[in-house]
Amino acid sequence: MTLVIAHRGASAAAAENTLPAFSLARELGADWVELDARRSRDGVVVVSHDGCLPDGRMIVETDCADLPESMPSLAEALEECEPMGVNIEIKNLPDEPDYDSDHAVSEAVAGLVQAYLGIERSLVTSFNIDALDRLKAVDPSIPCGWLTFDLSDPASAIGRAVAHGMAGINPYDATVDAALIRRAHEAGLEVNVWTVDDPERMTQLHAWGVDGIITNVPDVGRALIDRLEA
Repeated sequence: MTLVIAHRGASAAAAENTLPAFSLARELGADWVELDARRSRDGVVVVSHDGCLPDGRMIVETDCADLPESMPSLAEALEECEPMGVNIEIKNLPDEPDYDSDHAVSEAVAGLVQAYLGIERSLVTSFNIDALDRLKAVDPSIPCGWLTFDLSDPASAIGRAVAHGMAGINPYDATVDAALIRRAHEAGLEVNVWTVDDPERMTQLHAWGVDGIITNVPDVGRALIDRLEA
């Protein structure tokens, strides 16, 4: 079975990473939601792709109460996403202005997963595998996946994911072919591909046995997957 994972919620039809986008994703038949996690100045994990607000303020330098009302805390988002699964992407790369080498956001995310999701409905991903290592040090039972953009050396990337105890990899769509999916599965890794809105490409990925399709149009994905798996 291939999961339909709503990218930042139903982001083609609602403002991304907001409670309405998550609610709409559920209405449109998504199995899971993918969202982004950052930390405010007072230590609250909030849902935002970007580290800065439109007015230039950095989220990590702003208390949660002073953030836009449309920006939910991760706790609020997880409640809104029930009963769907949630792929939480931790944003904490060294080249970002809010980078935290101690990975406090990873520790906080681990606690929220324990409180709101449990391991059956959770997948924590990041481009920074160190952030995932920190989370797994807090709770090794939480499934993690390494986000990748460059897969010029698939064998090395898959080997690194396995060595770090990842449950899967989340590769960029343009880097994915049948051989990659087969090699990842042989290594015991799931493959969730981002970001795919074209039905023909969805059909191809499904035929190759991909585990999840991360898409801005979960209604399109739902209709297609239901037809293919009928």
